[in-house]
Amino acid sequence: MNTQSPDQTSAAQTTFRPVGPDDDTFLLELYATTRADEMTMVPWTDEQREAFVRMQFAGQQQHYQETYPSATHEIILSNNQPVGRLYVARLDEEIRIVDITVMPVERNRGVGTFSIKGLMDEAENARKVVRIYVENYNPSLNLFERLNFKAVQQQGFHILLEWSPNAGANQVKLS
Repeated sequence: MNTQSPDQTSAAQTTFRPVGPDDDTFLLELYATTRADEMTMVPWTDEQREAFVRMQFAGQQQHYQETYPSATHEIILSNNQPVGRLYVARLDEEIRIVDITVMPVERNRGVGTFSIKGLMDEAENARKVVRIYVENYNPSLNLFERLNFKAVQQQGFHILLEWSPNAGANQVKLS
């Protein structure tokens, strides 16, 4: 009998591999899920929506590659199936989560938590902080709050969140 919760089971079966050329379709589909709500509000045809999403995805990829040229870009796998992506820049004084996205059907199953906790362990061993920018309307704020990230800066609707090994004592609510 399995005594693990569904969240623990998903996390226990989470692995990573580098992004390859065959991942383009998956990565575009994954990105499209992050814009799906927004796309329902525009009076465009399906072709126009798809063209817009492709253009925005290409722009995001180019921006990430130019801003963080040495970052790792990995596919998050659950049971050897692609379920998300993790883009991480390991800088001198921080581990920057450039992007973490999990397919909507795979959310709330522990995959994101497992991925972020792995980076937190790495940061603790390297004596670094972990940082990520998150939009103030993004539901993932709850996840980061649970993991003791705190808001250290806000620019418009972007919040810079930070976790450090001693952050548990200084947890801040992100309301």
